[in-house]
Parts: sequence; C-alpha cells; structure tokens
Amino acid sequence: MTALIDGIKGNHFAVLGRAGMDLYADPIGVKSEDADTFHADLGGSSANICAGLVKLGSQASLITSVSDDAVGRFCLNRLQHYGVDTSYIRVLGGEYRMSLAVYESRIENFQNVIYRNGAVDFQVTEQDMDRIDYSSFSAVISAGTVFAAEPSRSATFRAFDNARAAGLPIIFDIDYRPYSWPSSEVAAEVLSRAGEASDLIVGNDEEFGFMAGGIDNGFAKAKELAEKPGRIVVYKMGEKGAVTLVDGQEIRTGIYPVTAVKPNGAGDSFMAGLLASIAAGHSLEDAVMRGSACASIVVSQPGCAPAMPTTPELNAFLADHPGPTT
Repeated sequence: MTALIDGIKGNHFAVLGRAGMDLYADPIGVKSEDADTFHADLGGSSANICAGLVKLGSQASLITSVSDDAVGRFCLNRLQHYGVDTSYIRVLGGEYRMSLAVYESRIENFQNVIYRNGAVDFQVTEQDMDRIDYSSFSAVISAGTVFAAEPSRSATFRAFDNARAAGLPIIFDIDYRPYSWPSSEVAAEVLSRAGEASDLIVGNDEEFGFMAGGIDNGFAKAKELAEKPGRIVVYKMGEKGAVTLVDGQEIRTGIYPVTAVKPNGAGDSFMAGLLASIAAGHSLEDAVMRGSACASIVVSQPGCAPAMPTTPELNAFLADHPGPTT
C-alpha cells in the first residue's frame, strides 16, 4: 500500500477518459422538456474528476481526444478554465463528436439524456498513450467508460502497462455505463480485467455486483479484489455509506445528508475528494469521509464541474454540517 499512497501523495495525476458538454435545465426543478434556459459547462466523468482535483489543490492532466469543432473547443476552454492540463489531448477531425449530456436539477423523475454516437473519446490510440511522459506524473486514474470500445480499450490497457513500467500506481473508477458497451458479458470481462490491473478500485454496490454476476455477490467481489497485498478497494453503498477494504480491514463510513437537487456527479466528486485528501496528508478513513462530503456538496447544487468544491468550501462544509451518519 505504501507505493500507492506515495503515488497519490505525489499529487500529480494523469487522468484517462472523456470530456463532454453538460447542458442542465434552469431553474432548479424544471424538466428538460419544459425548460426555456439551459446552462452549459464541462462534463464527462474523467473531466469532472480533473476539475474536482484541481479545485482541491492537485495537478491533473486529461488524456483523451476531442472533436475539431465548436463543442470540442468549448470543452478545451472549460478544462483550461478549471486549470486542467490539456497538453495530451488530441484534436480529431471528421465525424467523431463530443459526448453530450442533457439533464436537470431534480430528484423526482430525474432525466439524463446522453448522446454518445460516434464518440470522439473512443478514438484514443496506443500511440497517444505512448506519447505520455509518465515520469512527470505520480499516479494514473482511469474511468471505466474508456474500456467500452476500441481503440480506446486497447489504448487504455497500453497506458496501464506503461504506467506499471514507470512505477506509477493505477487508480480505477469502475463507472459502468451500460449504454456504452456492446454487451454486459463483454463489460463484465473487461472491467474485471481492469480491476485486476489496478491498485485502488472505487465503485458502487451495483458496479461490483455487475462484475460478480449479481448484486448480491458484489461485496464478495470487492473483498476478493482487496485480497491482493497493497490494494485498496472502496465499496460505495449510496445512503448507507461505504466500506473501505485494505490489508484485511473493513473501514465503514457514513455520509453527509443534504437536500439533493440531482443525483449525478457524486462519484466523480468522491474520487477527487478522496485522492486530494490523501495527497494532503489525511488518513485513509478521513479521506473517504472528505470524498463523501464532496459528493454531498455536488448533488446539492446544479451542474457537475462547477459544483465541485474548493478546499476552503469543503472545509467550511465539514465545519458547519452535522454528521456523518453512522
């Protein structure tokens, strides 16, 4: 575990995965089909993680490809606005397009419409991964969506191999999105392979259950993965909190209840808060709790990247908010 923690404490992350545009309806509570106004900002799980990390004082570079059009340039501009390094992003012409999410700030009957046809981020290649200067980073982060199609799948496993050769720990957010995959069987096999290659694995009970062939077997799957010496597994259970599995221990933590205005963005913010807090010297248990607080902050506000807290905002939330639950 020492190499993993040391890598995270290096606080300079190469993040593999997609950026996209979010369009979220305004005001809070309105359905997308009834909205007159939408706000646009950065989206995509890996881009959100990057924004969250930088806002908490870490350094993050996004490794992906974007379309050579107005939406691609919008995403590049927003990444740079949040302080994310874009030097490893390849701009790709042709008919490939950015991911687009259209959603709303409401919990009841929440709708999130994802456009992923001809997704440009799936066009990342092994050559793109070989161009990375791994020696300039302290850890590699990947979201599971990158494994859903080729050439991105092979390219990401190539990046894992390169990272391992450079002595970098690999951090894996399972992030299973069924609509991106050709079949559930392929997804289970590929995501399990990615998990076996990783040092820190974060996922929810449904994602681990999916990898195990049934939600009832998810915790057993997480425990099995955690048997590898030095590996940390974080098993999230929504409102029931999380179990962190490390060195034979089960560290159980609660959540910070809030009035949520939307369900999305929580996982990305949790990952950013967890890693940035470990990097800042917090214990693993405290870092998980700070990640949980970040998740609560994000679901209580519109948008994803813009809702990610800064360190002062996170500390103020923890100081003022009752909890966590037990």
